[in-house]
Amino acid sequence: MNASTTKRLWRDLPRPFQVLAPMEDVTDTVFRRVVAASGRPDVFFSEFTGVDGLCGPQSQRIGRRLQYTPAETPIVVQIWGNNPENYATIVPRLTQMGFSGVDINMGCPIRKLTRKGFCSALIENRSLASEIIHATRENAGPLPVSVKTRIGFRTRTTEAWIGFLLEHGLDALTVHGRIASQMSEGDADWKAVAECVRLRDQLAPETVVIGNGDVRSQAEVARRVEESGVDGVMIGRGIFENLYIFRRDGSSFESVPVIDRVMALRRHFRLHRRQWGDRRNYHALKKFVKMYMGAGDHVADFTDAVLHSRDYAHGAQLIEDYLASLRNGKEVAGNETDG
Repeated sequence: MNASTTKRLWRDLPRPFQVLAPMEDVTDTVFRRVVAASGRPDVFFSEFTGVDGLCGPQSQRIGRRLQYTPAETPIVVQIWGNNPENYATIVPRLTQMGFSGVDINMGCPIRKLTRKGFCSALIENRSLASEIIHATRENAGPLPVSVKTRIGFRTRTTEAWIGFLLEHGLDALTVHGRIASQMSEGDADWKAVAECVRLRDQLAPETVVIGNGDVRSQAEVARRVEESGVDGVMIGRGIFENLYIFRRDGSSFESVPVIDRVMALRRHFRLHRRQWGDRRNYHALKKFVKMYMGAGDHVADFTDAVLHSRDYAHGAQLIEDYLASLRNGKEVAGNETDG
């Protein structure tokens, strides 16, 4: 690993760059490979992974979240927790695994985590947040260190909180334009994101700022960059509305013929089965069905049937039966490989 090259990951990306957001039970190695083949972002993130768990008896099981292939690079590992000693223990291991960067989750708003002081709760515990950043930076070696956060916890504290983070010499900072208590409700505030960029320009010009929140098209990427001045844009839920969202030509997955969308769903199911077997919850796989099939009445019965399937074998059979019915009226188009 070339230290100087790795450290410059964020600074050397083309502007504006695009990032696939870390999403729990979504952005595993299987989904990242699907996205890479469909229209890749400039940077991938892992699912967010707890440093406490990686230091505990379940480390092998939790460590499966860290699996990736060359197709998913560059990839930044996102970690969370509130014990700086565990960050110091785990981060050197992550540097040896070939990740392109380390990101600290200070933005997840899920209450079962925040009530224990994790993630976005660190917005209200700056001394601990500082300890965590220092423990990570001191042990990250050649990897750039970044933070993903929000513009406040219970109320907006954009200037104070973002200013505080920028004092730590971060390589990159991702800002979601909501406070934690909003969860995903209401509109993301990109004026607040623009304020973060202005703070960066004043306090830490070398820190790369990434905007996040409600971006659902390439046109919106361009608009948000123009109005806020961010260096890059992170897209999360928008990928479920358009699997091709990272294609800069503005392509829409909705225009793909139904039979090809079903075949793409089948490939995803098969890849998931090969990768995980019974080690991950089958029902988590169902969240991708509408991403492939859309919401049209002509696919509603099939979509509903798969969403109510009992297990992998049942879901896979429903897919095969539907493909067979489609083939009766139309010859299969495209490539039927399952990779």
